[in-house]
Amino acid sequence: MKRDGELIQIVDRAMAEAERRSGSWLACRVGCYQCCLGAFAITALDAERLREGLGELERREPERAARVRNRAMAAVERMRCEYPPDPVGSVLAIEGEAGDDPCPALDPESGACDLYAARPITCRTFGPAVSFGGAPVGVCELCYQDATDEEIAGCHVEVDLELESELLRELERGGAGSETLVAFALTGAS
Repeated sequence: MKRDGELIQIVDRAMAEAERRSGSWLACRVGCYQCCLGAFAITALDAERLREGLGELERREPERAARVRNRAMAAVERMRCEYPPDPVGSVLAIEGEAGDDPCPALDPESGACDLYAARPITCRTFGPAVSFGGAPVGVCELCYQDATDEEIAGCHVEVDLELESELLRELERGGAGSETLVAFALTGAS
């Protein structure tokens, strides 16, 4: 989707500002992947972006892409065994309690995201003090450890996700599904 690039620029600019304001409190770095454990919901737009990112990785680094795809397929099979007959619906219903398996895009050796440029909005925005439409999102428990509430508030950034909502409505009108999970998005499984 062409306008998804515009959305990513909006989000990434806001997050760069959050990072600037947060300074050394922000613990998000390669190798810090606490937020990459456990299943979480992603949108149809995120799923499309991830599939495109995997396709790009396949063209550049086919072996690395195969490892991502294999991790995704293994995760899908695990969830199908644990949560029949509706693994996606079941995991989304108990999100946060669905174990702490690593995201299939996470390289277990480096602690880096193999699909970093294509990562979901949730992954892009988790950690710093941000809000969407005035509603604050919880900050990562690893960040702001020695900061006061006032200092954390001073780091706050509003992320404008109006374009994301518009793009999701377009996808829904085109028949795209709603929320899914990373592993299911990467394998095309349902």
